[in-house]
Amino acid sequence: MSTINLVTSIPGPKSLAMLERRKNALPAGLAKSTEVVVEKAEGGVVWDADGNTLLDFAGGIGMINVGHRPEQIVNAIKAQLDKYIHTCSLVTTFEPYIELAEMLNRLTPGDFTKKTLLCNTGTEAVENAVMLARYYTKRPGIICFEGAYHGRSLLTLSLTSKYSLFKKGFGSFASDIYRLPVPNFYRTPSGMSEDEYLDWSIKNLEHAFIAQVDPESVAAFIIEPVLGEGGFIQMPAAFMQKIRELCNKHGIVMIADEIQSGSGRTGRLFAIEHTGVVPDVMTIAKSLGAGMPVSAVVGKAEIMDCTHLGGVGGTYGGSPVAAVAAIEALKILSSQEFLQRANHVGNLIKSTLDAWKSKYALVGDVRAIGAMCIVEFVKDKNTKEPDLELPLEVLKDAVAHGIILIRAGLYSNCIRLLPPIVMTDDQLHEGLQVLEDAIARAHEKRGK
Repeated sequence: MSTINLVTSIPGPKSLAMLERRKNALPAGLAKSTEVVVEKAEGGVVWDADGNTLLDFAGGIGMINVGHRPEQIVNAIKAQLDKYIHTCSLVTTFEPYIELAEMLNRLTPGDFTKKTLLCNTGTEAVENAVMLARYYTKRPGIICFEGAYHGRSLLTLSLTSKYSLFKKGFGSFASDIYRLPVPNFYRTPSGMSEDEYLDWSIKNLEHAFIAQVDPESVAAFIIEPVLGEGGFIQMPAAFMQKIRELCNKHGIVMIADEIQSGSGRTGRLFAIEHTGVVPDVMTIAKSLGAGMPVSAVVGKAEIMDCTHLGGVGGTYGGSPVAAVAAIEALKILSSQEFLQRANHVGNLIKSTLDAWKSKYALVGDVRAIGAMCIVEFVKDKNTKEPDLELPLEVLKDAVAHGIILIRAGLYSNCIRLLPPIVMTDDQLHEGLQVLEDAIARAHEKRGK
């Protein structure tokens, strides 16, 4: 029995009216991937304002790993609302903040004493992680990477790659930031083997200390173990191990940005666990709160404790309502049952995507790390020239037929798949068929 049920076009009349209100009330620069107007959501299913039932393959850009409105999380939020909503961690002490911090200190990689600072957004977590690294080392420099996305504040936007979509018109940017390439094996340079390309990428890390910045001026490396906005590029273990080695050698803080790749999405609670590398500091957000605004900076106690009194914090940071949601979410996300399910979902999706790669001329690559899955479109499989128009067309077609999607990739030529891990196998198959049908129609249109 299918889940998708379309009773009007998407958007229908009620949705069109709401979209008009959005256009008149909200800034034009606030983009939207789809024209779906949400009325209700549960598990992996969304109902729109016109009574259509859709499957959510975007998951709020990776925010809904545990699904929409899990009962235990909703109940925890309701119970907290009956006690108090906000008293501010800068003024009072409340248990949910402490309990969540204790859980994160215990669950994150590293056999050392840790402490946790709670914030509201991924951007705030990254901002605080960088501030702490600079304060701790008394150095200004930050090394980040091509394809990275770290946020939209002045500092985090300076760290973010993908200039035209996120950064155009917003300069000048923060100083003392140095950006290096990462190995993307799909785009291994012509004439190089993958091993040679990886070796070059690793050597380039050390070369940067000659060509770009002295290591004695570097406070931190910050890297996503799997690039999110950059196209779900997994960092090779050897590359991450070299960063760890350089940090150890030069007294540099290693920050792992797990905002999109963490929270069980890759089949491990944190994606960096696939590499065997332990960072000094981690930033966590998105699915940590199961849809509630909460983020965390978790790190070595000596780094987290380094600032003067009052050097960190924020009015809403560690909101007790958001914290209780995250506590319940972590109980789910860290369970072996959930992590096994994430791997199962990833295997199911990957087996389908692999068939598309050989079947469709314009599907250049497919990638999956656990249930963090993506399809990359190209104009030609030999040249690998990114196709920016095709994923837009496919996305619009697929949404019209009942699934919610969003793009990704340095060139915005990918469609990412981040369905709630709790979505059933039948729903996954149903949604993937809708997406394949859209891909097939786009190929037929082009005579491919």
